[in-house]
Amino acid sequence: MCGIVALFLKNKELESKIGEMFAPMLVCMTDRGPDSAGLALYGSEVSGDQIKVTIQHPDDDYNWPAIQASLKDKLGVDSTFILNSNHAIFTMSANDAEVSDWLDVNHPELTLMSIGQSIEILKEVGLPEAIVKRFNVSKLTGSHIIGHTRMATESAVTTAGSHPFTTGKDICLVHNGSLSNHNRLRQWLQANAGIKFQTENDSEVAAAYLMWKINEGSTIKEALESAVDDLDGFFTFAVGTKDGFAAMRDPIACKPAVLAETDDYVAMASEYQALSNLPGAANANIWEPEPGVVYSWSHN
Repeated sequence: MCGIVALFLKNKELESKIGEMFAPMLVCMTDRGPDSAGLALYGSEVSGDQIKVTIQHPDDDYNWPAIQASLKDKLGVDSTFILNSNHAIFTMSANDAEVSDWLDVNHPELTLMSIGQSIEILKEVGLPEAIVKRFNVSKLTGSHIIGHTRMATESAVTTAGSHPFTTGKDICLVHNGSLSNHNRLRQWLQANAGIKFQTENDSEVAAAYLMWKINEGSTIKEALESAVDDLDGFFTFAVGTKDGFAAMRDPIACKPAVLAETDDYVAMASEYQALSNLPGAANANIWEPEPGVVYSWSHN
C-alpha cells in the first residue's frame, strides 16, 4: 500500500523547520510496506530566466563537475550545483526543454528528477527511514513538501519508478491507487502532446495528464476535476505546484486520506498517525476529504 504525506506551511517562520516536521511523517508510512520513498521540496526559488534542474545518478561519487563543464561546452550554459547524496541540484539560465533533450541524448546514465524555479525532487529505493537519512531530510528548508512511500504493483522497483513524478516545470504528483486506462492514455499523450515518459508507472501518466491539462489552460483544480472523468481506476492524488498543493480522492474514495489544518500549516497523510506529532495537531481541524472534491491551498 502506497502512502502519501504532505505539509504546506502558512507560517513563514516555520520554513526552517519544515524538514524536521516532515521527516517523522514520511517514516511513519513504513508500516504500509514500501520499497521506495521520495519527496518534492518547494522553496529557495530562483528568479528571472533561471531554473533549478535536479538530476540523479546511482553512484554517490559521480563526476558532477564534468556535467557542469559539458553544459558550458555543449550548451553554452554557466551553472552552479549543490549535492544532496547522489542528487545534484543545478541552477542555470537555460531553456528547460533544451536541457532535458541534451540530457536524454548525451547522458542516458542520468535520471532527470525535476525542472522548475522552486521544485527539487529527491527519491530512492529503500525504506523511508533510510531515505530520510540519505537526504538529511530533517535539515531541509522550504515552504511546502509532498512525500510518498511506494509499494510497487504495476512496474519494477526502481528509483525512476518511485514517486513523486513530474512532467513539467514546478509540478509533481504522488498517487495511492491504480489506474486501468494508463496505457491508452500514455499513447495518446505521446502522440498528441509530445510528452516523453521515463517509466511504465501509471502515476507518471497521471502526472503527464495534469500537466497537459494545465498547458491547455486549466487551473490545477480544473485539471483534477477533469481527471475524475478521464482517469479510470481508483486514486488519491496529492499535487505540488510552485505556489501550493492540492489533494483529491476519486468518487469512490476507497484509498484513505486525512487532512489537518491549523493557523500555521495544512498537512495531509494516508494515516492519522503521521499527523499526530505535528505541533498543534491536538487542536487542529481534522477531516477526511470528501470523494471527488478538490482541496487546494496556495501562498498566492
